[in-house]
Amino acid sequence: QPQVMESGGGLVQAGGTLTLSCVASGFPFDRVAMGWFRQAPGKEREGVSCINWAGTISWHADSVKGRFSISKDSAEATLYLTMTSLKFEDTAMYYCAASFTGTCSGSPHRSEFAYWGQGTQVTVSS
Repeated sequence: QPQVMESGGGLVQAGGTLTLSCVASGFPFDRVAMGWFRQAPGKEREGVSCINWAGTISWHADSVKGRFSISKDSAEATLYLTMTSLKFEDTAMYYCAASFTGTCSGSPHRSEFAYWGQGTQVTVSS
């Protein structure tokens, strides 16, 4: 059964750092692109970052560029999102997702992703 499970969320002060993890199982993690999305209350779910199957190409939303970094460890089947200089507006539920394909070529769309986690809450206090 394909599954992804996020962890690492929590409450952090503005300017702080958090690293989210996403453990994958039940599908070939080393062959698919992965992404992070987030959804704040009352807002649409938006793509934050994606990374290609090899971990060599990544994309980040303008709102997080230079502060967030996505990476994947295929040996551990784990995806990471390191978030630095956190802002109040980064507060959201963060979701990990596995793509139908191996490519990350820009702003990810929800329809491109097959498997989703339950999310992990990130709350940034101002």
